[in-house]
Amino acid sequence: MSPTIAPTAGIDISKDRLDVALHPTSEARQFANDRSGHGKLLRWLGKRAVACVIFEATGAYGRELERRLEKSALTFARVNPRHARRFAEATGRLAKTDRVDALMLARFGAVMEPECRPLRSQNLDQLAELVAARRALLKDRTATLNRQKKLRVTLLARQAARRLTQIDAQIKAIDAAARALTKGDPDLDRRRAILESIRGFGETTAIALLADMPELGTLDEKQAAALAGLAPMNRQSGTWKGKSRIQGGRAHVRQTLYMPALAAARFNTDMKAKLEVLVAAGKPAKVAITAVMRKLVVLANALLRDDRLWTPKPA
Repeated sequence: MSPTIAPTAGIDISKDRLDVALHPTSEARQFANDRSGHGKLLRWLGKRAVACVIFEATGAYGRELERRLEKSALTFARVNPRHARRFAEATGRLAKTDRVDALMLARFGAVMEPECRPLRSQNLDQLAELVAARRALLKDRTATLNRQKKLRVTLLARQAARRLTQIDAQIKAIDAAARALTKGDPDLDRRRAILESIRGFGETTAIALLADMPELGTLDEKQAAALAGLAPMNRQSGTWKGKSRIQGGRAHVRQTLYMPALAAARFNTDMKAKLEVLVAAGKPAKVAITAVMRKLVVLANALLRDDRLWTPKPA
């Protein structure tokens, strides 16, 4: 007997191909991961009245497919690869092949019903690439500086100095490109200005948040904190109660917020008061700074949601 419910499709994305499977029918197909393959996939899914398409966030390999899905009438959702893998392990499916992963994604979508997030614009995609490249250059600069301290050969020392000069020039070029990109997009420019208005935030922080957490402004407080990995998770079993701690979320967002949190704790009256209360209560410095980071991301989300600049509270 054929199923009476609309099937859910799971897609395992790789560089050259798309493995697609349906739940509950277990029907599976393979398509090329190119424009022609995307067209064939959409026609195949359309004939089967698919309720939702589920795939993992895979970066560049899935971007063109996302664009095609957005233009179609199909509902789709990107899911965290770790969540999908944990789901597979919980069901006892330890094997990992492209077809198995596609089937598991389809089942994951049917059971968990993941929320569909808005697709990033092409400008945001480009901004994310620029931010990722800048982050890689900063790591390269740190590694080169550390290596430079131990160099004794004159040739290697000159090469390291030239590399540092090159990295600084590349970072400046990326900053200029990111600035031009946001200024050329009225929506991005407004969002950047709102984030920059928060005391403790600068242009670099604002642009990184736009790229790494484009959902800001569409979430509630708890969702914003959890997505950034700044929501404390309770640990309790029976009469035992452990310390709450943060986990999961987006590490890049936390890294971006750390230095602004230190600055805000000194120069932002609200954040400084929050920090002082926690320190007076005996909280470790790391816990207090994490709370300031959480307060900052919640504030940023609220300001973007209300489309207003931050203004200090009157004394």
